This record gives sequence, structure tokens and C-alpha cells, in this order.
Amino acid sequence: MLVLLLIILPVLFVILTLLANEKQAKNISLMGALATLILGFYTFYQYKIQPDCCCFNYHTYWIQFLGADFHIKVDGINIILVLLTTLLVPFIIQSTFDREIKNPKAFFSLILLMESALLGVFLAKDALLFYVFWELALIPIYLISLIWGNDGKEKITFKFFIYTLFGSLFMLLAIIFIWIHTQERSFNIVDFYKAGALLTPHQQLIVFIAFYLAFAIKIPIFPLHSWQPDTYVNAPTQGTMLLSGIMLKMGAFALIIWLIPVVPLGWQMASKYVIILSVVSVLYGSLMALTQQNFKRLLAYSSLGHVGLIAAGIFAWNLQGVQGALYQMLSHGINVVAIFFVCDIIINKMKTDEMKKLGGIRNVSRVFSVLFLIALLGSIAMPLTNGFIGEFLLLHGLFQYNTVATIFAGLTVIIGALYMLRAYQYMMHGETNSLTETFGNITMNEKILLSCFAGLIIFFGLFPNIILSVSEQQVKELIDYVHSITLK
Repeated sequence: MLVLLLIILPVLFVILTLLANEKQAKNISLMGALATLILGFYTFYQYKIQPDCCCFNYHTYWIQFLGADFHIKVDGINIILVLLTTLLVPFIIQSTFDREIKNPKAFFSLILLMESALLGVFLAKDALLFYVFWELALIPIYLISLIWGNDGKEKITFKFFIYTLFGSLFMLLAIIFIWIHTQERSFNIVDFYKAGALLTPHQQLIVFIAFYLAFAIKIPIFPLHSWQPDTYVNAPTQGTMLLSGIMLKMGAFALIIWLIPVVPLGWQMASKYVIILSVVSVLYGSLMALTQQNFKRLLAYSSLGHVGLIAAGIFAWNLQGVQGALYQMLSHGINVVAIFFVCDIIINKMKTDEMKKLGGIRNVSRVFSVLFLIALLGSIAMPLTNGFIGEFLLLHGLFQYNTVATIFAGLTVIIGALYMLRAYQYMMHGETNSLTETFGNITMNEKILLSCFAGLIIFFGLFPNIILSVSEQQVKELIDYVHSITLK
């Protein structure tokens, strides 16, 4: 029942938030997120010491005539994404405590609903259940972007919705096709692996493409990325945090669990092409970030570059690549939420994120400049930060697949350092002007949050094995399973 409680607990606090008055809504939703965080940490700790405990598995009948069960289970891979989700949501809610949020009951209820749906995506072991949670996760972020977004939100949000719905329809068709080929008409993940492996290479390639469209849009990967920059910029910062910190990890996670092991021969035939697209995403995102004048849009393109490298590491399908992807999902989630929070502080105080209009903020807020710098160093993969571990493993894994691809993908480290340090120089260094001299000190809430982010960035940079040791065995098993089929 422990695993079921992870999904139910945020929903229970949604009800309490809706029943509360508007002044209490923020505190109650934070309590719900913290309770889920405690449960998430407890689950992670218990899984490390006793991975075979029955409390990590919940399986009951759901839609019997279709062979769909409500089956959720903690394993060595999804526990990392569970930890990431439960860790970031309290930070995202807490980041609003110095901000005025209209209709807070609805706003915070949607965040908690999205947390529940995201946890369902990561924990589902039934393909139909996975699809249901996948679609449910779209609804809260769509409403958050539509209701609390900036000017032009209707058009931008509609484009985001159409893109993701388009991809989801292809995923549903692929799920139905594999379900038809299961022996007992089952949506169970094990039956999907068996049925997928028995498909012809041509059939597996078609299924691979259908799944890839859904997952590549969510990540996103070039050329299916065009919804991302505008949506990230237009959404309220907390919505952007949810999108970049957690939601895009749905697609990367699905590549590992629901794509490559389901159709191994499809992956074998398409791997070089999808790796090329992933590397193009790395270069495109990095180069576009280099040309931006607005900090939030720069971060949007920067995120595109980082997740492109994660996808390339996964498609290389070796231990270092997949382990690096999982670690970088955790690291990128922490780093990108921290950096977007920095951006939110700047926009809240200066009413602009145009970098050339700013400057000299370090002179009026030294604590902010130091904490910003730590978050930035994590983002550019400085040694002894969490970003270094993930990117090193990803490049190592990609190097084993193709040296040339690694050289091009590795440019993201150099270009990333260039645009992030340049942005820091524009905003933090130099002389203050009539705008930035009014920046003042950041609030105690902002100091605490940024200090926590800084602590996490350094902690996971110094102790990566806490995470890597949990996922290693299952990653090895998945890699061996796929290779046992593709090398026949």
C-alpha cells in the first residue's frame, strides 16, 4: 500500500486545499507536498535496504475484459524519478510564497494533481494505466499555462496541447497494436516485452516510430520541439518549473522503460537516426541559447540542449549512457528549477529579464550572486557539482557508441559554459544602473530556497553513488535483455 499512498496522498491534499480559504490554500498545499516528499524519501530509503518488500507493489483488477490492471510498482529506475518529483514539488510551491497568485486554491490544487499524475506515469506497470496517467499529467499543466500564463497564452498553450495530443494518439495506436499481439490480451509490461520481441523487424520499426513521436515531443527532441520555447517563456514560472524540471522527464523515462525494451529490433534499426536527431537537438538548443537576449528564453533553449544529450545517452543503450541519463534527469531537474527560480526573482524585482538592461546586481545583493553562481556551475557541469556526474557518464556512454557523435554532443559543455557565464556577466557584474540599483536584498524565503538548491547541487556532485547504486542492477538487466534479442 506504500506505493499506492504515493499517488493518493497529493489527491487528498487537493481536496483539503479546495475546502480551505484562499489564505490557507498555499500552506495546506505545501503541507501536502512535504508529506509526499517525506513519503518519497522513506520509500527511497526502504527500497535501498529491502527492494523486494511487498509494500512496493500494488496490483488489482481494473478493466478485466480488456486485460488492464491497476498495477503500480517501485523499481530501481522509477524510484529516481519518484524522488525527483516529490523533491521538486515542495520547492515549486514554496517559490510562490513571496508572490501574489490569483485564485490560489485552483493553482495549488492543479500542481498537486499534476504531482499525482506524474508519479502514476513513473510507477505504472500496465500500458493502458501508463497512458491514462500520461494524459492526466497534461491537463493540470495545460490549465496552469492557459489561466496564469502571459500575453498570447491562448495561442501558445493551444499549440502545446495539439503537439502533445498528436504524439499521444500515436502512442495509443502503438499500445493497441502490441496489445493485440499479446497472448492473453494483456497490457502488463512483461507481456508487452514478450509480444514486442515477437513482432517482425518491420512491425517493430513502425511501433518504434509511433512511440518515439509521443516521447520525443514530450522531451522534446528536434524537430518536434517548436512548442517548447514559447510555452516555457509564456507559462508562469512555476508552470515552467513543472515542465522543465519534471514533465519532460516523462519522455526520457519512457524511452528506457516503454520504448527500447518493447521493440528492441526497432531500436536497432533506428538508433543511429534518433541519435543524430538527439545530437542535433544538443547543438541547436545550445546555439539558439547563445543568441538570446532574454534570460528565460535562454534557459528554455538551454534545457533543449541538455535533454537532447540525455536522449542520445539513452539511445546509445549501454550502462554508462543509461545510468548517466537517469542521473542527469535528477540533476537537470534540480538545476533547471533552481535557475528558473533565479530568473523569477530577477523578473519579480526588475520587471524584465532582458540581460543587457541589467548589470551590477552583485554589487547590491552579494548573497544572491553567490547562490546564483552555484546553480549556474551545476548547470554547466562543473566538477564537484551534480551536473558533472551526469554529463560525464552520458558522454562516456555516447563515446562507446560513436566518437564523432560524442565530439558534437560534447560541444554543449563548451557552448553551455559560454552562454551561461555570459548571462551571469551581463546581469551580475559591471556597474549598477538606475534599474538594478533598486534590486535590493532577496527575501529570507528566497535565500532559504536557493541555499537548499545549492546544497543539493553540491551533495549530489559529491555522493553520486547514492543514486547510481540503486538503478545499476535493473539497468544492466534491461540492457542485457535488449542485446539478447538484437544480437541473435
